[in-house]
Amino acid sequence: MLCAVYRSLRKEGTYLYIEKRDDFSKVPALLLQSFGKPELVTVINLAKREHLAQIDINKLRAALVEQGFYLQLPPPPENLLAAHKAANNLSR
Repeated sequence: MLCAVYRSLRKEGTYLYIEKRDDFSKVPALLLQSFGKPELVTVINLAKREHLAQIDINKLRAALVEQGFYLQLPPPPENLLAAHKAANNLSR
């Protein structure tokens, strides 16, 4: 199974995985509008992969089969204040 990976020029750290290169027919129009102009990053052969760096490959495969696409969002920003409070046993 091949999939094409696109990055969003509008939203940093956001990637769109689709079944076929340049075929956005299964991606909702509203999602594509907010994603912005997709920029091709790579084409991956999922059959030859057991894992990917930041996403569960089984969830990716399932989403591609069920929906025809997978949207990868960046992790939420770390709350440095909460981490500092936890590290220093501060309750305020």
